Amino acid sequence: MTLISTMNVRSAIEILTLVLLVCFISSSKAELDWYETASFYQIYPRSFKDSDGDGIGDIQGIISKLGHLKEMGVDGTWLSPIFVSPMKDFGYDISDFYDIQSEYGTMDDAVELFAKAKELNIRIVLDFVPNHSSDQCSWFKLSAANDPVYRDYYVWHEGIEENGVRRPPNNWNSVFYGSAWTWNDQRQAFYLHQFDKSQPDLNFRHQAVVDEMKNVLRFWLDKGASGFRVDAVSHLLEDAELRDEPIDNSNDPLAYDYTRKDYTKDLDETFDMLYQWRDVMDDYQKRHEGETRIFMSEAYGNDTIFKKYYQSADGLRQGSHMPFNFVLVSDVNINSTAADFKRVIDNRLEIVPESKKTNWLMGNHDQPRMASRFGSQMVDALLTLVMTLPGMSVAYNGEEIGMEDFRFGISFDETLDPAALNAYPEGPRDGWQWKSRDPERTPFQWDDTKNAGFCNCTGKPWLPVNDNYPKLNLAHQKASSKSTFRYYKELAQLRKDETMIRGDYKSFVHNDVFGYTRTLSNYEPRLILMNLGKTEQMVRVSKFTSSFDNKLRVMVAGAETPYKKGDIINANRVRLPKYSVIVVENLIKRRSNTIGSLLAAILKYFQTITNKLKH
Repeated sequence: MTLISTMNVRSAIEILTLVLLVCFISSSKAELDWYETASFYQIYPRSFKDSDGDGIGDIQGIISKLGHLKEMGVDGTWLSPIFVSPMKDFGYDISDFYDIQSEYGTMDDAVELFAKAKELNIRIVLDFVPNHSSDQCSWFKLSAANDPVYRDYYVWHEGIEENGVRRPPNNWNSVFYGSAWTWNDQRQAFYLHQFDKSQPDLNFRHQAVVDEMKNVLRFWLDKGASGFRVDAVSHLLEDAELRDEPIDNSNDPLAYDYTRKDYTKDLDETFDMLYQWRDVMDDYQKRHEGETRIFMSEAYGNDTIFKKYYQSADGLRQGSHMPFNFVLVSDVNINSTAADFKRVIDNRLEIVPESKKTNWLMGNHDQPRMASRFGSQMVDALLTLVMTLPGMSVAYNGEEIGMEDFRFGISFDETLDPAALNAYPEGPRDGWQWKSRDPERTPFQWDDTKNAGFCNCTGKPWLPVNDNYPKLNLAHQKASSKSTFRYYKELAQLRKDETMIRGDYKSFVHNDVFGYTRTLSNYEPRLILMNLGKTEQMVRVSKFTSSFDNKLRVMVAGAETPYKKGDIINANRVRLPKYSVIVVENLIKRRSNTIGSLLAAILKYFQTITNKLKH
């Protein structure tokens, strides 16, 4: 064969290859950004790992445990606040937004954490607390002194005089109980605080405050942070006229729920501020390139409010990359049925704006742990939801081993949470434990040594360690053949499956069983089955979906489930003991990536011809 013939064949190969590649690429969905498929992990630094023996978790402690995060398949970690603070609310009362709390370490430690995490492909996201500062912040001290630069950094009002006594300008109450207004003798005025009186609200109707907080974002991005989780967003701005809220619950005039929040939450101006911050992030991204820096936001609220966190109604202004989806915290509980879970999950997926992704979580530092809310027997099923529903997953440190609240093991004298202390200023009464957030913030249980391996300290940890740690700890679960931690790792690996990343979702209910499929054209389907009830259930898969054959293979199985990975089961009689959870696939693959397979076969064929021509 002539040289010209050889060249013509090679040209034909190149052209055909290009055509097939274009077809393949156009047939697949758009490339997803890193965060859209990510597993996130919240660390409460004070309770994660103590490196220096003072009983308080710190940055070097986090660095020492980055391998644990990598082992779990974590892509991003958001830290509760690590900035300078008097710790009245344990970091959510910041006195210096531009430096690190000495208990946690130094700026060099923080920069080291950013760098070492990135080496492991883990992004560090910081907690941004813009609604308020500490009353020990220099800004507040200068504002109280009527300094001309800082006078309007906070919300002040001289109050209303009645019978020679000044009282607050309206009936607004604090989230932490009592009036949201406190008198300042130096300024001779009341200041607003939607949380503790040591946390005065910043005034976002003052442009200097707006500019200042934008500078805070840029400062930490320059240091190497991969983004921010924005705290208490809904409280950012209040009614400019300071109008009374309508009374909604007359039982206790000092309780937060005494009024409906028409003038102190989720104002339009609040979302405008959120969109401005997104502009800062996007502008920084354009100028510095690299991986997308992300914006998470605390997003309690109804469906209409939730959608506003993503973008403006017209879609022209962008908000949070990732508004936290709290429906599995707020809308289901231990009494919820499989049908309840289906309704809540399906409804949330339906309202997510087109082209946006949602996320799933079961708890955080402000909420009782899922093992305590639902019972330890439900942990594997709940983790399965978080890890296999469409979108991002978020775990709170300790959930990977099923840690529980220490609800009745911390005395009132040991309680530190201002939410509880403010509600009971005269001492504890029946039920006081449920006002405290300390029980879900206890130290991480690494092993069965003293203080659960959290610290090697002569004194006590900052909060008592849960007394169940000798049996409930990470080391024990790593050594066990079946455990919640091992199961969590398997779920993390399963999340890398293309069907789980991009697949469609369709759900069904059979008695106490909640099931759903994840399907993607040209890829193998996945079926998730969980028995949320107390009695054994039998499921006939073909009754609910036609995507599966008679024989199924177990891909992952919960720690309390009798099945194990690789087991073959009959799709017409899937036995699910109480609280069992499995993810299955077809025993015999019925689908393949046809375009990709065709492309590979054709390329191999033409490569064979080319090799023959050479010889």
